[in-house]
Amino acid sequence: MGNVEVAYATPEKQLILVIPYEDELTAELAIERSGMLTRFPDIELENSTVGIFSKPCKLDTPLRAGDRVEIYRPLIADPKEVRRKRAEAGKVTKKGARSANG
Repeated sequence: MGNVEVAYATPEKQLILVIPYEDELTAELAIERSGMLTRFPDIELENSTVGIFSKPCKLDTPLRAGDRVEIYRPLIADPKEVRRKRAEAGKVTKKGARSANG
């Protein structure tokens, strides 16, 4: 019949739990049956984004044998803002490097 994986990661560790696949298994049921919510009580499933192999899905999405359900933590920084700041820092570094060589 196969298995389903449930994955979650914190900055300190990553955990992938394997559960048996069953007909009519949804992403939410897989997460609950995996015990992930017990191991990480800070997960608020109703407020979390989940996905199957990096593609966001709803909690009631049916699973297939071999799927990996991933629970995503909320972003603590806006990715666009982080890229903008890196770009600005890179410009400063490049300008400084040129003037040091010239």
